[in-house]
Amino acid sequence: MSKAAISLTTGLEDAEKVTVAFLVAVGAAESGRETLIFLTKEAVRLAVDGFARTTACEGCPPLTDLFDRYTAAGGRYIACGVCVTAKGVDPGSLVANAEVGGTVQLWEWIGEGATTFSF
Repeated sequence: MSKAAISLTTGLEDAEKVTVAFLVAVGAAESGRETLIFLTKEAVRLAVDGFARTTACEGCPPLTDLFDRYTAAGGRYIACGVCVTAKGVDPGSLVANAEVGGTVQLWEWIGEGATTFSF
């Protein structure tokens, strides 16, 4: 089965965009695809354990539910190392399925190819 890579640059300042990105990621992971979300800019804060506790809109699923489903389905994160440093995020505060890395690690994970989405 193919891989899915989702690039996310937005944090809770646009919770609807984050919700859409996670709906795509959850769909990929729950369908059995290896799935990775590459977090950059403000989105690196989403990998901090307990950070995203909001619902983006009326009728939207809570982000905590989407995060839990993503984790349960084996989804992973790479949090941009430059962005983690720039935002003052403690790498030790990240969820267990997140690692600090960069584009080299992203490309290594993609390997021979992946379906990509960017939000």
